[in-house]
Amino acid sequence: MSHEPQTAAGAGALLAILRDGRARTRAELAQLTGLARSTVSQRLDALVQGRWVVPTDDAISSGGRPAAAFVFNESVRVVLAADLGATHARLAVLDLGMTVLAEQAVELPVDRGPEATLDDAVAVFGLMLDGLGRGLPDVCGVGVGLPGPVDHATGRPANPPIMPGWDGFPVREWIGHRVGAPVLVDNDVNIMALGEHRTVRPDTDHLILIKIGTGIGCGIISGRRLHRGAQGAAGDVGHIQVVSASEAVCRCGNIGCLEAVASGAAMAAALRAEGIDARGSRDVVALLRAGDTRAARLIRQAGREVGGVMAAIVNFFNPSTIVIGGDIAEAGEHILAGVREAIYSRSLPLATQHLTIRASRLGDRAGVIGAASMVLEHVLAPQSIDRSVAVDPAAPVGSQ
Repeated sequence: MSHEPQTAAGAGALLAILRDGRARTRAELAQLTGLARSTVSQRLDALVQGRWVVPTDDAISSGGRPAAAFVFNESVRVVLAADLGATHARLAVLDLGMTVLAEQAVELPVDRGPEATLDDAVAVFGLMLDGLGRGLPDVCGVGVGLPGPVDHATGRPANPPIMPGWDGFPVREWIGHRVGAPVLVDNDVNIMALGEHRTVRPDTDHLILIKIGTGIGCGIISGRRLHRGAQGAAGDVGHIQVVSASEAVCRCGNIGCLEAVASGAAMAAALRAEGIDARGSRDVVALLRAGDTRAARLIRQAGREVGGVMAAIVNFFNPSTIVIGGDIAEAGEHILAGVREAIYSRSLPLATQHLTIRASRLGDRAGVIGAASMVLEHVLAPQSIDRSVAVDPAAPVGSQ
């Protein structure tokens, strides 16, 4: 990673440089930032005092007296991340280097309401922190993904169709009051897209992650940034009308939505109509793996339906990567084949010339990794660090 010299680098800017994991001396930091050695020392001392950076065991020598080098202290704080789905959730504790220290998959149906669901989530977080020998004072932030539209600015769900009692609920304030740390809330597909991009393909400019589970939605990375839209509703592709679903009633109340025919819930319902016990997405995938041809047929057709909608998006948005996530992504090539078939047959050749379509590399972890990334981008932003160490980034540059 290259760093252009800056003229007004505060303590947060020094930390941003050190977050790449390399140890650097005061002289190297002065060269990278354009600051005087005395100014670098002042701001570095503030970071050391806050334990954001620590000196390395090995000094760096250039032939004379070895110079002390400093590295980012990834273990100084922890992040709590929750990826809440319609029926189950994954909770994790991560360090500042994005290493998962503890995680747990739990049954947390969101239709019980926000208080019961979030109360259980906070209790699980407490148990995981206890197991790590950490406590709430070690938590620098909490990231939460919800299975419905979210106003990211307020952290409140906005008319979520499968979350009774959640509309307008102050998730951020409710958790923040109990944990005592900043809380960021977003749609679950957005955080999955963020996790996949930041961890697997950080150099990709334009990426779409489509989640096929109980419902269908997609997260959009544009110009390496998460695109939420004006009210946080960008990517709600599950409610785009498709011709094949002209008579299907969607849970949103409309007729003919993609979700009504291609989601895990829709496939499970179709199997139940044929006398097969299938309660949701995971049962559909389990039947496929057991060799059930009806499940295989439904999944392949669902891939075609999703691919048909995505073909229009490929022509419009021209992404370089499409990632398939969610429970149905566990069907592997069965779902991917249907998606690819529709996209390549219906999209413009130029738009698909270098297009990659693949399953999520992070799998079930995509959401918690993305939620943690969202938090770290906030709490480790240079201006946030400057405030936390009480160092004025505009302090005058001294002479060497």
